[in-house]
Formats: sequence, structure tokens, C-alpha cells
Amino acid sequence: QVQLVESGGGLVQAGGSLRLSCAASGRTFSNYVMGWFRQAPGKEREFVAAISRSGRSTYYVDSVKGRFTISRDNAKNTVYLQMNSLKPEDTAVYYCAADSATFRAAYYRDYDMDYWGKGTLVTVSS
Repeated sequence: QVQLVESGGGLVQAGGSLRLSCAASGRTFSNYVMGWFRQAPGKEREFVAAISRSGRSTYYVDSVKGRFTISRDNAKNTVYLQMNSLKPEDTAVYYCAADSATFRAAYYRDYDMDYWGKGTLVTVSS
């Protein structure tokens, strides 16, 4: 079992930045591919970014490429999502998730992930 707790959400103006963190506990953090997903009001949850177990490989959905950066610190059991140049359409609850399978440079679906956090709300005002 892996427990995931997100933090760092909040209210920010368009063009601003936020850094989300996700702290993991339980099983060995470095054994898991980590991902960030988000769910905007009235919409289905969507994939945002993923990072390999070592942190050397990453993959992003097109809408956040060049603006968001996923990273991890295996010594701290934490994965991060640095979000820059935020837009109102980035408003959502952001979830981190863990996958025990091998990293794929591809879009991740909800059912690919084994464990989920409860989410943190990001609101971007125009």
C-alpha cells in the first residue's frame, strides 16, 4: 500500500506559478512511476504528466508542455509539479498517483495507476 498526500494548491492569478508536492509513504517510493492528473469542474479527470522511477524520463500532455515540469526526489519520497504561466483553464483539482508498471512515454489513463492521493485544488483567476 502506498499513501499519497498532495499539497501546494491555492489561488493564483493568470501568468503566475505554483509548485505542487506529493509526499509518499508506505512501500518503496522509487519502485513506482509517478503521475499527476487533474479534474476541472464538470469534466473528467485527465492526465497531466508522468515521471519514471529514476526521474530521468518524463512525459507531458500537450496542453502543459513548456509550462509544467514534473520532478521527483526519491530520497524525500516526494514528487513535484512546477506549474508556470498558469492559465484559467488550468483550474482543477490536481491528483498525484503511483503506477507499479514500467514507465511509458505515453498518455496515462486512470486505470493505469495503482494508488491515488486525495487531491489539491488549484484555482487560476483571470
